[in-house]
Amino acid sequence: MDNIPVFVPNYYFYIMDYLDLNKKLWNERTVVHVDSAFYDNETFLKGKNSLNEIELNLLCDVKGKTILHLQCHFGQDSISLARLGAQVTAVDFSEKAIETAIELNKKSGTDCKFICSDVYSLNNVLDQKFDIVFTSYGVIGWLPDMQKWASLISSFLKPEGVFVIAEFHPAVWMFDNDFKYVQYSYFKSEPIIETDEGTYADKDANITTTSVTWNHSLSEVINSLINSRLRIDSFNEFDYSPYNCLNNMVEVSENRFMIKGMEKKLPLVYAIRALKQ
Repeated sequence: MDNIPVFVPNYYFYIMDYLDLNKKLWNERTVVHVDSAFYDNETFLKGKNSLNEIELNLLCDVKGKTILHLQCHFGQDSISLARLGAQVTAVDFSEKAIETAIELNKKSGTDCKFICSDVYSLNNVLDQKFDIVFTSYGVIGWLPDMQKWASLISSFLKPEGVFVIAEFHPAVWMFDNDFKYVQYSYFKSEPIIETDEGTYADKDANITTTSVTWNHSLSEVINSLINSRLRIDSFNEFDYSPYNCLNNMVEVSENRFMIKGMEKKLPLVYAIRALKQ
C-alpha cells in the first residue's frame, strides 16, 4: 500500500474540511472492510468474539454494564460487547459504517444502539451517563484535540465510571509505511495529510483516499485524561499488535504480530484504564 504525503498550497482547506475528507475515506473503506478476510464477517456472525485479550483484561466483566463505544466502525466490537451481556451504545461518524452496523446488529440478534455522529458533536445527540466508555485501535489519530476528547469522555461517565482505551502506540506513526525510516514527529505538530491506495484490511483494494490525521504522544493523551478528572488505574505497553494491519509484519505467535527486523524492540500498542473521580 502506497502512502504518499500530499503537500498542497491550500493547506487550510484540508484542515477546515478534515471531517468531510475523513468521513469520505471511512465510507469507502467500510464497503471494502465488510467483505474482507481481515474482518471475516462470516465467522463473526457464527458467534466469534472480535475483542482481544488486551482490552478484555481491562474491561473485566461487562455483564449488565452500560457501555459507550466511541468510533465503533461497523460494529463488530460493539456487538461482541453486547454478546457478553453489556448494554451498548456505539458511535461512528461514517454513515456507511453505521448503516452496516445496524444490519449486522439485526443479523446477530443483539440490541446495540448505533448513532451516526462525530465524537466532538456527540453531546448534541446523546444525553446519558455510562458505566464504561470504550474505544480501540486506530481512533485518536483522527482527532485533533485530545483535551476536548478527554473532557467529552468524562462527561459521559457516571461517578466512578471506567474509561478503557487500547490503541496503537504513537511510536508506530513516526515511521514511513515500511518502517525503514522516521518520517514524522512523535509529538503533535501539523496535521498529516496523505493519500493512500488500498486499506489496511485489503492492501490490494481498488480505492484511493485522502486522510487528515494527527500524532498524539503518550504524555498528551495521559495528561488530557488527568486534566478531565480521570485517574489512571492501569497503563501498559505491548511489543505486539493483535492485528496484521501494518506493512512488514510477522506473526510471532497466534494473533501476535511484530514488525519484521524490530521484533520485541518497538512498542506497537498501549492500553489505559482510568476511573472518573
